[in-house]
Amino acid sequence: MKLTTKGRYAVTAMLDIAMHQAQGPVRVGDIASRQAISESYLEQIVGRLKRAALLESQKGPGGGYCLGAPLGQISIATIISTVGEGVDATRCAGKADCLGGHTCMTHNLWADLSDQLNRFLEGISLADLVAKQRSCNDDVSTPERIGATLL
Repeated sequence: MKLTTKGRYAVTAMLDIAMHQAQGPVRVGDIASRQAISESYLEQIVGRLKRAALLESQKGPGGGYCLGAPLGQISIATIISTVGEGVDATRCAGKADCLGGHTCMTHNLWADLSDQLNRFLEGISLADLVAKQRSCNDDVSTPERIGATLL
């Protein structure tokens, strides 16, 4: 199955922006630093997301990026496809020419898996990821919480 770093980083960047945009526009450098992603690579990805209107940019001091649509309206599948990626379990990129122009015996199995994965990702919104991330952050035992429970 193929999901490249471009698709993963696009989802990560969108989630990072969603988690931090309450403080104002989010700079690519800040995302890159927090997520350990090359800033120049991330700039390319963010540019595609902006062209697709998934992000809006604000220029000037304090500028950066914010979401171009409500969290609940942005699916993970949309983010991934916007950067030219997709989830494809076939070895022929869905073209059914697996064996030198002929369909391999298991092509339909892998094509069906790809369809299932895409439906799964289409059913998850950025709002879902934000909620899950916040829930995970609430469950993490920070040193401050550990100290507070010991007192």
